[in-house]
Amino acid sequence: MASAPIVYLASASPRRSQLLAQIRVPHRVWPMDVNEERRPGEAPSEYVSRLAAEKARTLWARLSPDERLPVLGADTTVALDDEIFGKPRDADDAVAMLLRLAGKTHRVFTAVALCWRQGCDLRLSVSEVTFAKLGAADCLAYWRTGEPVDKAGGYAVQGLAAAFIVRIAGSYSGIMGLPLAETAELLRATGWSCLRPESDT
Repeated sequence: MASAPIVYLASASPRRSQLLAQIRVPHRVWPMDVNEERRPGEAPSEYVSRLAAEKARTLWARLSPDERLPVLGADTTVALDDEIFGKPRDADDAVAMLLRLAGKTHRVFTAVALCWRQGCDLRLSVSEVTFAKLGAADCLAYWRTGEPVDKAGGYAVQGLAAAFIVRIAGSYSGIMGLPLAETAELLRATGWSCLRPESDT
């Protein structure tokens, strides 16, 4: 990016980086690995909120005083009722996952956390996605495109899976992995505005 970074993004997701660029947030990617194992009895909303906050706090704690910029952490999960659908392990897992979602409405939870000198704050986006009915052959063919490999729920709303989706209620960017309205709300506390001329950032 031409402008100096104003935040760190504690995520390796290229989609989150693209979404930040869409609203003109100069940033530097600095991924954080945290334990993503779900705790017993943990609701999907609690799960993504905890992981987003842990990513942001972990990176913030590692920064030296001369590196200190606000840190964004985010996490996304797909849930049918209270069952969480992570990234598929292999073709069989992806097909089983997509068949469970087919013909039903599921929820996508994305939490975004901001840590900076004023402390840490968090926002949660919850959206609903309704899939068309799918057969096993459709699901396997989709897996073979390579698109579902690293996606929560085994699909990408912005990709080929758009052909499977009959209804969305909520945040499209949140389903992609970073809810922009909530992210912008957090960043405004730092003095950022997407409407400011880029030369001022």
